[in-house]
Amino acid sequence: MSLDWIYYAISWILLRWHDLWAAIGIPEERVLGTNWTWVLAIVFLVVTVRVILFPVFVKQIKSQRAMQALQPKVKELQEKHKGDRETLQKEMMELYRTEKANPLMGCLPMFLQIPVFLGLFHVLRRLHPDNTNKTLYGWTVEQFNSATHAALFNAPLPAKFGSTPADLVALGAHSATVKVVAGVLILVMMTTTYMTSRQMILKTGWAEDPQQKMIQRLMLYGIPLSLLISGSLFPIGVIIYWVTNNLFTLAQQQWVLRKFPPPQMAGRSSSGARPAGGSGAAKGTSAKSPVQPARTGGLFGRGKASAADESNSPVVDTKALAPKPGAKPTNPKKGARPANKPQG
Repeated sequence: MSLDWIYYAISWILLRWHDLWAAIGIPEERVLGTNWTWVLAIVFLVVTVRVILFPVFVKQIKSQRAMQALQPKVKELQEKHKGDRETLQKEMMELYRTEKANPLMGCLPMFLQIPVFLGLFHVLRRLHPDNTNKTLYGWTVEQFNSATHAALFNAPLPAKFGSTPADLVALGAHSATVKVVAGVLILVMMTTTYMTSRQMILKTGWAEDPQQKMIQRLMLYGIPLSLLISGSLFPIGVIIYWVTNNLFTLAQQQWVLRKFPPPQMAGRSSSGARPAGGSGAAKGTSAKSPVQPARTGGLFGRGKASAADESNSPVVDTKALAPKPGAKPTNPKKGARPANKPQG
């Protein structure tokens, strides 16, 4: 299957943003060793893609909340089928099907961005002075030549940490400059990739489902570590895209988690850790106190209290408060001076 439609789409968005920044007066030449029209074009390519994928992000959050709500049932199945992994997997798949929950939905936005990443990688890899087909994917010769020599702090955007000496000579780049800029960006890319996964796990906690927990560990540790090697093969422009995408994700997740906080799990605070105190319960509360019911309504489960809130409220026994027959009435204002009798 040809991916040309992806390359054309990525090129079109990239070129439109570049033309916009040039039209509003951002200079084409380097400022602080950087061609800002092209760097900003890559940054706002991220913004464009994330806006398009926002409905998918909403579905991701809903799926994560649904999976979190199913954790007690998952734990019951694990206890019931302990040692029988095959039956456990069948029961959990049936549970997910019945409750319409998808454990892979949490990774869907990342999967949908893979074609964009590959498209940008392909487009930037073509930016080489020796390339004879400069007008492919809707580019003009002028745009191609401008992008080929665009740089971030004097490191060309098409250059890589692992670029060969011949490629660096063709791009007019200095090896040390490229390695320093690319190396710093790779470290930032790894750090922000780790932070995006850690941010969500700290708020929702580790999953009880082994499959979900394995995915969480892969997202938290596996992907950032893999970037240490694969990052040397990425053009600097692609790393800029990845870092910008991570920063966008951090900001978006922070906004969602603040505005629509996930329901707290029993025995855990919102950060996933146990509250302070020797017994693991919050200070001033009983360790056996029931967990407050989650609020329902709204996009992510926030809104008015459900009927369960009212049913859990303590009922006042009015008969116990009523005076017993034959008992003297008590004066609520004991010690107060009696009112003066009216004059006869």
